[in-house]
Amino acid sequence: MKAFYLDNVDVATLMKALDDCKGSVILLTDEGDRFNLKSKLSQITGIMKLIEGGIVCNAKISCSDPDDEAMLFRLNLFGKIDDDAEANA
Repeated sequence: MKAFYLDNVDVATLMKALDDCKGSVILLTDEGDRFNLKSKLSQITGIMKLIEGGIVCNAKISCSDPDDEAMLFRLNLFGKIDDDAEANA
């Protein structure tokens, strides 16, 4: 599993995208914390950890499924999920 840094991603869009993921998605913080973002409780805890005191902290996303990784990478890069890619899935 490769990991990539999250950069200024919309939390609501990220949460919706996580619901569409097929494999495990792990949030890795610089402090060594690991959150399984397929769990709603971990999503809330992980997002709170990600946005400590209103400041977005450095964190990486790691996916077990390559399609999930591609979708979340596009979301991170472009700020939205490509509708054409979803229609073809």
